[in-house]
Amino acid sequence: MTTIASDATTPAARLADIRSRIAEAAREAGRAPQEVTLVAVSKTFDQAAILPLVEAGQRVFGENRVQEAAAKWPMLKERFADIELHLIGPLQSNKLEDALALFDVMHTLDREKLALALVKVRERGVRLPRLFVQVNTGEEPQKAGIKPAEVASFLARCRNEWQLVIDGLMCIPPLDEEPALHFALLGKLARENGLANLSMGMSGDFEKAIALGATHVRVGSALFGART
Repeated sequence: MTTIASDATTPAARLADIRSRIAEAAREAGRAPQEVTLVAVSKTFDQAAILPLVEAGQRVFGENRVQEAAAKWPMLKERFADIELHLIGPLQSNKLEDALALFDVMHTLDREKLALALVKVRERGVRLPRLFVQVNTGEEPQKAGIKPAEVASFLARCRNEWQLVIDGLMCIPPLDEEPALHFALLGKLARENGLANLSMGMSGDFEKAIALGATHVRVGSALFGART
């Protein structure tokens, strides 16, 4: 697990800078800054690196792996009861119940099998997190997510057949393409399907995402530094 490297700026200063940039990007887009939630992506970083951001007031964090999150977040959530933990990485169905015990929001509902697994655990009385459907906007074969042309039908099944409440859509643009094109596509799909929330934008492009309607931006390296 990664411990943050020494830096000329403090964690609180980095957090204040990112919050300021989010607010400025929102205002330039004619939006209120409070419409955008900063998800601090703490994957690979340990409790010692996370704690200064919590103490500086950050309460929403994102993790990629259930096992890693289980090793560091229960104690932090016990100490800071208002922490909200988001799963932003792929989820195997056999890790679902462990994930539901930890996470308040899931950004990566990406296939029918996982939707059906959510239905089964709900039938046993397990609380479900808020759900975002991951869209593979670049239709990359190695990447998870619903293809854009199949989003409407998948959402219809979530709502009508499985009675799953969907909060919004999420995407991760291809590395070699202009992210704004993918953010615009995700926004279009959300509007067409009556969804208000968009999880898109990371450290290098979150301002573009905000300009195109992001409600949740997932920022890691700009807050924690480079991962090793």
